[in-house]
Amino acid sequence: MKRHYLSYMQTKKAPAGKYADGQGLWLCKRSKDAGKWIVRLVIQGKRREMGLGSWPDVSISEARERAAEARKKLRDGIDPIEERSKLRHRPQRMTVEAAIQDCFRARQAELKNDGKAGRWLSPLKTHVIPKIGQRSIEDIDQHVLRTVFDPIWHSKPDAARKAMNRMNLTLKHAAALDLDVDLQAIMKMKALLGKRRHEAKHIPSLPYQNAPAFYQALVGNDTTTALALRFLLLTAARSSEVRFATFYEVRDGTWHLTEDRTKTGKAIRVPLSDEALSVMALAKTRSTDEFLFPSPKGGALSANAMSTFMKRAKMSARPHGLRATFRTWAENETDADWETKESALGHVIGNSVERAYQRSDLFDKRRALLNEWSSYLLTETK
Repeated sequence: MKRHYLSYMQTKKAPAGKYADGQGLWLCKRSKDAGKWIVRLVIQGKRREMGLGSWPDVSISEARERAAEARKKLRDGIDPIEERSKLRHRPQRMTVEAAIQDCFRARQAELKNDGKAGRWLSPLKTHVIPKIGQRSIEDIDQHVLRTVFDPIWHSKPDAARKAMNRMNLTLKHAAALDLDVDLQAIMKMKALLGKRRHEAKHIPSLPYQNAPAFYQALVGNDTTTALALRFLLLTAARSSEVRFATFYEVRDGTWHLTEDRTKTGKAIRVPLSDEALSVMALAKTRSTDEFLFPSPKGGALSANAMSTFMKRAKMSARPHGLRATFRTWAENETDADWETKESALGHVIGNSVERAYQRSDLFDKRRALLNEWSSYLLTETK
């Protein structure tokens, strides 16, 4: 039985048309001088055509070899068309930095404000990308990761934890792209580095007795950062909530924060005292942006602006610690109940069952407490 029907001269002289070579191999000529090779295969009961390259670039002998390889894979239970499709869509090489950026883009919708604050990428940009960013993600194993994390494993445990978690997500993302990565690399690295030696440190707070003097010092400072710190003190809010605050969120003397703007993922209403509204009114006369406290370069105030302000003032306390300042004052100087004090900080109160029955957000009680706090901050100091 004749296996092949075409010769080199036949393929060269044949006009436009389709020509069978045998065993499913065909030459499809669109003109006398150009065409393509295909092989017809029966995959899961359906006839399909697989391209084998252009003619005359792919010779008749090479086309036969490619067709034979496709038939062999089919006999072995491999769909050669699907396999080639996967290879075409698979990144040929992806660096660690590219994999991190691609993972970040895929997760942006889950992050507050689409991750614009840069907190998700920050530990990776600081500790990972400078060291191994240009290496292939497929080359990363526990030994490579150990060289990255060993210097910060004990000295900067929080940064190490964040960077490690994000690298684990990046490796999973790369695996979903069909890249050959070791999904156990982080686990193996942790085994090599051992248990961390670290004692949790609380963010330094300002003694509440010193809060009025600090607030009055802020009143005398004509900067956007000082205004933001005044608003943060008056509302006991988180730094990120203040930095990204917009004029549109304030309605009828209340600051409305949507789910994506809070740490708990729950929308909250923050009652504003007269002093807080005055701060907002002043900010509005100075802002050319949608943000209450914009950066000089535009957009929201930078993540470190308020912290840097307090450092330069030779203070050990930090912006987030001012929430503890408020909470300590409320505990020692007021008769407010525990739920009101915790709710004023935006904390979730009680378990799921208790929350199902407690539908009130204690708004009026929180307003009274924050008004009292505002009056305390405005107390004259000697």
